[in-house]
Amino acid sequence: MKIIVPMAGRGSRLRPHTLTVPKPLIPVAGKPIVHRLVSDIAKVLNEDIDEIAFILGDPAFFGRDVEQSLEALAKGLGAKASIYRQLDPLGTGHAIMCAEASLSGPAVVAYADTLIRAQFDLDKTADSVIWTKRVDNPEAYGVVKLNGNGEIVELVEKPKDFVSDQAVIGIYYFKDIGVLRKELQYVLDNAIVNGGEYQINDGIKRMMQQGRIFKTGTVDEWMDCGNKNVTVETNRRMLGFLEKDKETLVAKSVHLENSHIIEPCFIGENVVLKNSTIGPYVSIGDQTVVEDSSIRDSLIQNCSKIQNADLNHAMIGNHVVFKGDFETISIGDYSVME
Repeated sequence: MKIIVPMAGRGSRLRPHTLTVPKPLIPVAGKPIVHRLVSDIAKVLNEDIDEIAFILGDPAFFGRDVEQSLEALAKGLGAKASIYRQLDPLGTGHAIMCAEASLSGPAVVAYADTLIRAQFDLDKTADSVIWTKRVDNPEAYGVVKLNGNGEIVELVEKPKDFVSDQAVIGIYYFKDIGVLRKELQYVLDNAIVNGGEYQINDGIKRMMQQGRIFKTGTVDEWMDCGNKNVTVETNRRMLGFLEKDKETLVAKSVHLENSHIIEPCFIGENVVLKNSTIGPYVSIGDQTVVEDSSIRDSLIQNCSKIQNADLNHAMIGNHVVFKGDFETISIGDYSVME
């Protein structure tokens, strides 16, 4: 089994945090988004992963440090890492075709801006499985249309009239991804574009027209990381799940001085907490120092210093110095607020 992970975009909706760090590497509950996503997919598949192909963007932004992080992720799952580049933002279908050399055999395609919690048996009798989540407002999503046998017969984008309540979340299984590769090559060769881009859906629609069988795999939880507010909310939800899973979330190297942690919280290595109350639902990255502060429902990254703060629903990047009484903030790397 292979996992194909397009992650070429910078992530403009999560600025300023993505000005220096690619969005898939923003940590949520102490682990980068793409690391959590790929690891959770591997758990759902419950079988050996041979290769993980990552499609990255501009090397000036997705540099060697990013490659090393992804290579370590693949190695930890017993897989080979393959690195490809999408230098022009020409759409989801184009991104997949940038990894053409890896597009053979059974594979999962997963876009690295979302997180899931799921437990289901993958229907390998189908030619493809599109992972979905039941939603209350399907008119706001791309949804699947099902026939009487529960097979997907159409993809409908933001339907005005009810089609189904199963929203497409951006994760797909193909029994042989070589079939998708062939259809996407047709899409590229014939300049079939939507919104000025080559889309995976056009390759999937061609597969459906040929009678390929598509089924759904419904996830229990689907968590977005598209902007600051939903990323903080995803951090809260993920910490709740990890607490139920009884994962160790507070590093042994944390230095506590007259401070209190209200769980669940993720506290990284060599964090210093002085005269502060942290939590619930707070993630703090390695080597960050918090003094004389109260922080709840927030996400703070590595090597930052927070003083005299009362923060709620905040997101703070790396190497930030923050002093003051601001609330509900979003500041990026190397910012200073005094």
